[in-house]
Amino acid sequence: MPMTFDRSVKIAPSILSADFANFGAEIRAIEGQGADWVHVDVMDGHFVPNLTFGPPAVKAFRRHVKTVMDVHLMIAPVDPFIEAYAEAGADILTAHVEAGPHIHRTLQAIRGAGMKAGVALNPGTPAEAVAHLLDLAGLVCVMTVNPGFGGQTFIDMTAKIRTLRAMIGDRPVHIEVDGGVDPATAPVVVDAGADVLVAGSAVFRGGSVDKAEIYGQNIRAIRGAATAATNAA
Repeated sequence: MPMTFDRSVKIAPSILSADFANFGAEIRAIEGQGADWVHVDVMDGHFVPNLTFGPPAVKAFRRHVKTVMDVHLMIAPVDPFIEAYAEAGADILTAHVEAGPHIHRTLQAIRGAGMKAGVALNPGTPAEAVAHLLDLAGLVCVMTVNPGFGGQTFIDMTAKIRTLRAMIGDRPVHIEVDGGVDPATAPVVVDAGADVLVAGSAVFRGGSVDKAEIYGQNIRAIRGAATAATNAA
């Protein structure tokens, strides 16, 4: 879908925490309850110790996503799969700095395939690793857990987020935070400069397609805590 840039807080539920037997209905439920983006975690069992979705699954999700499909590749190598995820309908395609030797080329290829290019930083990777990529990137994803599994404990990366925010300046680049985001951690990362919050367990916990209002309550709790941080700034 066409994307306009703004720095308002966006909640991007990760469907890694959804009911795997009911993805279409789960996507419709979270969007109906206020999700801004839908976050899809792609894992290869090699770059990270887990295995999830390939291009056919992402293409199937696309039919249900009416907002923004934010596809996060935790795979290596990335380049051979860029066209497949473009054809599957990704709006944003994010690759890790650590996934290959030529991340600049990878971001060029993602943009060339018609998608917004994202670049992700693992907890041990400094902000400076993307200093020369910011004119190609539309999004920098700061991992606040080590990638591979949902439900992990938040790792404080606020100093890195603040550094990135200063580096980005007035460029139209989102700062996304992925890992351990909930109403307690959301204001911390938003105050540091993040504007896209990926949340899995914190959105889906306690709810279901039949109890979608709980998804809405969870999304509003995260957004409310994050918005309070922006208002206090």
